[in-house]
Amino acid sequence: MALIYVVEDDKNIQEIETFALKNVGYRVESFSLAEAFYGALNEELPDLILLDVMLPDEDGLNIVKKLRLREDTVTIPILMVTAKSTEIDKVKGLDIGADDYMTKPFGVMELISRVKALLRRSGRTQEREKVLRLGPVVLDTERHAVYVRDVPCELTYKEYELLKLLMTNAGIVTTREVILDRIWGTDFEGESRTLDMHIKTLRQKLKEDGSLIKTIRNVGYMMNV
Repeated sequence: MALIYVVEDDKNIQEIETFALKNVGYRVESFSLAEAFYGALNEELPDLILLDVMLPDEDGLNIVKKLRLREDTVTIPILMVTAKSTEIDKVKGLDIGADDYMTKPFGVMELISRVKALLRRSGRTQEREKVLRLGPVVLDTERHAVYVRDVPCELTYKEYELLKLLMTNAGIVTTREVILDRIWGTDFEGESRTLDMHIKTLRQKLKEDGSLIKTIRNVGYMMNV
């Protein structure tokens, strides 16, 4: 499970970012000051840093410069967040080593999508992603095993692949068309009710945690806590 450090002094925004990222399965540590953030870096390195430009004790651009000079943090993806929206501010951030830039206000889904894209490109979470976790549901891709509240859950091949797809895209709606294409293949000529039946049996096997799988009417399905 990827670890993300959120460095943001606005408590409301910090809470929104933290909740959104935790909701899709990430571990999140939040900091309002650069000093506390630096201390945490010495304890455990994150897989991604969500960094506000305007902090009370240090400018975010200066923090990026320091991180890119440290051997242990030089490759950690940095997503900068700021109220500034001019082109030159974005260029400054990217030029000194930030990997992406988001301006306030922003949508939760945009935040999650950008974080996932940065983590994929960095490859830092490749080992962690061998085990997917969402609430009490754990999917071990190496052992091809699923556990719910530490109890083994027996799934068919299609159910397993369906669960893996939904957990991999936790917090994001996966359309019916994408699911049918990924799980059943482009040449699948069966009825879409096949998907509905597999969702139903998967929910039943997950028991009380089957409610983690949400139906997005007329669109598809989404899994989150």
